[in-house]
Amino acid sequence: MVAGMPGPLSDLAKHTFLVVGALFPIVDPIGNTPIFLSLTRGMSGKGRTALARMIAVNSLILILGSIFIGTYILAFFGISLPVVQVGGGLVVISTGWALLRQSNDDASDDKTSPRHCNDDDYARQAEVIEREFNHTLRVVQRHELAAEIGSTIYYGGMVDEISAGLNPARYVAGLARAAMKAGATIFERTRVEQIERGSRNGEAGWKLTTSRGPGSTREIWATDVFVATSGYTSHTTPALQKKIIPIGSFIITTEVLPEKLARELSPRNRMIYDSKNYLYYYRLTLDGRMLFGGRAAFFPENDQTIRRSAEILRRGMISVYPQLSDARIDYVWGGTLDFAFDIMPHAGRLDDGMYYALGYAGHGVAMATYQGQKIAELMASDRGGAGKPENPFVGIPFPGAPMGLYNGKPWFLPFAGAWYKFLDWVS
Repeated sequence: MVAGMPGPLSDLAKHTFLVVGALFPIVDPIGNTPIFLSLTRGMSGKGRTALARMIAVNSLILILGSIFIGTYILAFFGISLPVVQVGGGLVVISTGWALLRQSNDDASDDKTSPRHCNDDDYARQAEVIEREFNHTLRVVQRHELAAEIGSTIYYGGMVDEISAGLNPARYVAGLARAAMKAGATIFERTRVEQIERGSRNGEAGWKLTTSRGPGSTREIWATDVFVATSGYTSHTTPALQKKIIPIGSFIITTEVLPEKLARELSPRNRMIYDSKNYLYYYRLTLDGRMLFGGRAAFFPENDQTIRRSAEILRRGMISVYPQLSDARIDYVWGGTLDFAFDIMPHAGRLDDGMYYALGYAGHGVAMATYQGQKIAELMASDRGGAGKPENPFVGIPFPGAPMGLYNGKPWFLPFAGAWYKFLDWVS
């Protein structure tokens, strides 16, 4: 206790020093000033002032909140003060390194041109995809956007004429029916709580303890184990949990819209997404609703984050489509995605012999299907089948957090979310 201070004041003082020590490497106004000026070059003085004011207000809210509940949050996630300080330092180091590596082309620093869309970048992407994959994309200039989307907030776009969409729930149901028809058994609403190496009748394998079933029926014997748990990877497989960041993704749908309004919003009825870090993705449903999704909250889905995300996404939808300001929201739901630290899918076999495929970062409908087939071929090959199947994702190094700062509980998501929002703002 600080001498001469009553108990409550002493606690407040200690909490204040704790928060300042933990957050200063991240919100250090002196050290971050040149970074701010570099990231906002090309913005007007008025724009910089407004952005700086917003950052100051958000930082004040963060600090005040941390003073009163910060120690409880750290205790909940089992994080020490030095870990937070090191994490903040790594954020600053990463930002500084990115600034050192960026191009210093003065010709690109045109303060009169909008920085929300770089047509040259889109053209280069289209050129690479055409050359490497023989697949044609079309760059859309701003004056052409009205034929593609009933919104004026964008500065350009890119169209894939032969892309398509599907209903993921129906797709999964179809895969399940096909698997059961082939002889598989599916245990719905059942968690695997423990996986142990063992042997039975002289054959090595795995004993899986599950969350359902009385007595011995809670245990399943498996010759091989394939972990495909995506954003729900848990302590059951700690080696994978420490390499996967669970991030929530959420969706709202409006009431059925008048046909004329629906055609105005999406004249060609395409699947649309934008290029932000906090991206939006949206389309019309078959019955004429607007389905609108995005990273409204970085945290995994639960009742609270879903409710909060509904209002965040509604505001985002209206920012894209002011025409929907009076549209009723009929449905909202969410799920948890799996991001690796390098934002790449990873597949292969762990040292203990378990197979895995995960880290799809929101692209799992196609990639998980592909990896399911490829890992099945690898498992068959390891048991005396044909030669090793080609799978480029098996050879990619699977990184974890620097210095082991992540144990499966994503304590850094609020910082990451604030950082990516800032990048979206300045870009």
